[in-house]
Amino acid sequence: MAESIYATDSAIEAKPPARIAFIGDYVPRQCGIATFTRDLCEAVVAAAPASDCYVGAVNDRPEGYDYPARVRFEITEKEINSYKRAADFLNFNNAEILSVQHEFGIFGGPSGSHLLALMKEVRAPIVTTLHTVLREPSAQQRLVMDEIIERSNRLVVMTEKGREFLREIYHVDAGKIDVIAHGIPDIPFLDSSVYKSQFGVEGRKVLFTFGLLGPAKGIEYVIQALPNIVKRHPEVVYLVLGATHPNLIASEGESYRLSLERLADDLGVKSHVIFYNRYVSSEDLREFIGAADIYITPYLNEAQITSGTLAYVFGAGKAVVSTAYWHAQELLANGNGILVPFRDHESITEAVTEFLDNPVKWDKVRKKAYDLGRAMTWSAIGKDYLQVFTRARVDYRDAPRRAFVDWTLGMRQPELPPLKLDHLVRMTDRTGIFQHAVFNVPNYAEGYCTDDNARAFILCNFLDQLGGEPPSRDLENLASTYLAFLWDALLPGTSRFRNFMNHAHVWRDEIGSEDGHGRALWAAGTGVGRSRNEGHRNLCGLILRRAMPLVENFTSPRAWAFALIGIHEYLGRFSGDSAMHSLRDYLTRRLITSWKDSSHDTWRWFEQVVTYDNARISQALILSGRFMPHDEALEIGLASLRWLAEVQKSPNGYFRPIGSNGFFERDGVRSVFDQQPIEANAMVSACLEAYRATGDTSWSALARRAFEWFLGRNDLGVSLYAPATGGCRDGLHPDRVNENQGAESTIAFHLSLAEMNFAEYALQHPT
Repeated sequence: MAESIYATDSAIEAKPPARIAFIGDYVPRQCGIATFTRDLCEAVVAAAPASDCYVGAVNDRPEGYDYPARVRFEITEKEINSYKRAADFLNFNNAEILSVQHEFGIFGGPSGSHLLALMKEVRAPIVTTLHTVLREPSAQQRLVMDEIIERSNRLVVMTEKGREFLREIYHVDAGKIDVIAHGIPDIPFLDSSVYKSQFGVEGRKVLFTFGLLGPAKGIEYVIQALPNIVKRHPEVVYLVLGATHPNLIASEGESYRLSLERLADDLGVKSHVIFYNRYVSSEDLREFIGAADIYITPYLNEAQITSGTLAYVFGAGKAVVSTAYWHAQELLANGNGILVPFRDHESITEAVTEFLDNPVKWDKVRKKAYDLGRAMTWSAIGKDYLQVFTRARVDYRDAPRRAFVDWTLGMRQPELPPLKLDHLVRMTDRTGIFQHAVFNVPNYAEGYCTDDNARAFILCNFLDQLGGEPPSRDLENLASTYLAFLWDALLPGTSRFRNFMNHAHVWRDEIGSEDGHGRALWAAGTGVGRSRNEGHRNLCGLILRRAMPLVENFTSPRAWAFALIGIHEYLGRFSGDSAMHSLRDYLTRRLITSWKDSSHDTWRWFEQVVTYDNARISQALILSGRFMPHDEALEIGLASLRWLAEVQKSPNGYFRPIGSNGFFERDGVRSVFDQQPIEANAMVSACLEAYRATGDTSWSALARRAFEWFLGRNDLGVSLYAPATGGCRDGLHPDRVNENQGAESTIAFHLSLAEMNFAEYALQHPT
């Protein structure tokens, strides 16, 4: 149990902060963090009624929620610029303390990295409450966690185990860490019979478990224990309160709950089990807890550092039987409850009957838990947090707040447009994405093509990585559509991809181009390397096994390049695949040979003509050179990209892609028009890869130059991106923009935007 934090510290005598901001999920959003943020904010309000406390709520859906007045600004979870605007709001309103509720899954970006954009720019001391402290974080999670630790003035954890992990794993100075228990409502110590009649269980002994339902909860072990418990105490009923976890509903439906119901039936205890499949309000939850006699948490994994449900019920004065996960070990030590081994129904039987057989012990444990819980009530926790906020403010040694000091154009890059996929969705039906549009309306007459569905599948995987947890169902459904199209495009006999399908779902060609084949392999490699959907990964692996070997006999440098990018993505998950390594080496050598055969001092290219999607060839060699590693490949990739960047620069310094009306032949004159979005997208990708390979920020500047072509920094000074629809116009003519918003152009823009969003994080955190 946490002690008073600063009982003798002079900092508590300082004046409390006048303006306190909280960041996190917030009610009426239905999740534990939302409830915690609400309860913490109101507890601090009660502890410091003169302070102005307000909330920035994180939205996981575009329409947001009907928030109370306490919420003064909102953050779009997956939009990095929304976090920067939140920092601007806090700075402009002179927030004196920022209280961040951190859980990896509630913020956008890889491992919730979008939060760092806010933390970097806010001009106030930051107190971060860590709801999870991972013992074995991934490399990305560790990177994000390290920066959160660095940018926080104080860190709050809810258990001593959390403090131990911060010190031993993350090497945090002990003086920066505060342990404050999870807050609980202050409810009276009453006999459970007072509440039982409301639920029709009067005269019964109620065993109780609540929280979002899922296999990790271990409910089956309590049900397995029931037959022997009921033999001794036939009045027992087991009440399981809580909806199935939405992630589980999305992937498996109610299969876990149904398996529990079948188990109870098979064991002959179904009349002793009640499932209440609802998310209940805080007020209703109090009554459910009031009716409980013994609370059981049979979780299957010790790696749970904080359990709000355990704290809640313990502090309400309930006897607890729990498996020995970390928080339970700490809270139930010294006879404060009974700990049992994991996955052991017999031990659960013994523990429950020990309480039921011995009412004196049961009552003693209840009273002890209730007494200890008084230090955990929200009124006490609010005062503890206020002390931490005051200490953070006193210790704050940053420069005085200057709300506008970093707002000049010279200090800030222009904001990236927000994600808007309306047109992508409009262009997609149950078969795939249509190739072309008439203005912003799908053109059915032109049908579908494999090239665009491959690009769209790649985009979905990129966007999913930019999001948080859980995966977006809309993106997953779109990705399934595009992947199904790729699978249908693959001919079983030849393992070649067809490319064009009409609106009647009839294929118009027998074999597509080598370049289209390579792009489909790139998409499949991306699915293996990035998708969080196991079925998608498996199907992509099958596509690669069937279609990848054919590339060895192709003659197109672009097909080799697309395949190389796909191989790189694939090896990100299966780095030990010797066949893929061998093919990467072979294709890399072929590109090097093409370079040596074609290039000279003034023509630094792989062919005798520069055509379309050009920078992808350079990108493929940079990737191979960096990760094989292969110094010559990397050098050629960078040299060719540098030459291409110079060729594709206007006299005014803008990006000017090679025009599709004639391209650029050796010893000829480069075509200026028509300029295609696919070229800008390829240049963005390749330049960002060059930056990652070299650390040279001139490459990231070139990537931004190419991206700004979409937004009007081009020969005509007009934007190709249409923010009203989320579509992208098809190209620049000498005198006008092509107003049609086809699939290739729209996907090119959104792929570029996704990569620029990834780069926002990478540029700020080059390690």
